[in-house]
Amino acid sequence: MSTVFETALKGKHLVIVGGSSGMGKATAKMAAALGAKVTIASRNPAKLQAAADEIGGGVKAAPVDTTQEADVKSWVGGLGPVDHLVITASSAAHGAFMDLPTDDLRDMVEAKFLGPYVAAREVLPVLSNGGSITLFSGVLSRRPSAGATGLGAVNAAVEALAKGLALELSGRARVNCISPGMVATEAYAAMPDAAREDMYAQVGGRLPVGRVGEAQDVAQAVIMAMTNEFLTGTVLDVDGGHLVRD
Repeated sequence: MSTVFETALKGKHLVIVGGSSGMGKATAKMAAALGAKVTIASRNPAKLQAAADEIGGGVKAAPVDTTQEADVKSWVGGLGPVDHLVITASSAAHGAFMDLPTDDLRDMVEAKFLGPYVAAREVLPVLSNGGSITLFSGVLSRRPSAGATGLGAVNAAVEALAKGLALELSGRARVNCISPGMVATEAYAAMPDAAREDMYAQVGGRLPVGRVGEAQDVAQAVIMAMTNEFLTGTVLDVDGGHLVRD
């Protein structure tokens, strides 16, 4: 199977926004190992360069804050031709409907919806014909949870964006969306170790696969979405069966 992916990705230029950690970083590692030319982006230059150095393989670091439109416009000017754009950059604001501060919700919309929207729009002129755009939502879009209504709504908006763009860019580029369930990444690093592992065990124990996800599980789905030329307008659920569990 890797030979198929190597053939499809060798020499192709991938830009991964959110590539300094978690699922984005895992995707960058996997793509680089398959012979792709990879550029990773995030808003923290030091963290980004450290990730690029760790991955190796000629991976380039190109800092950008996707919530700042002017920054995105200047950033695109330094990318050169792009074959595949992946946007994993995200933000999550949890809180009950009556309690979640509007500013927290607004920040999440900026980072998880408007940022990817602007980045995709600005990269499109340098995206090769037949290239792809892969966005990220999350399982809460279709399996809501009390205390995360805002996050679920933003995830649903990202999925609607992916489907609409798949139609609008028909014949120009394919657009898909990855919807992860809980994945063990640095997003939970601030939790005490015992509490984090207990959360993983509890959530994973309720899933058909019996565990929470790993970053490489999601990276495999991204690679497939980028390289499958018959796939567009699709939401890929990489959630361990979360949508079908009891």
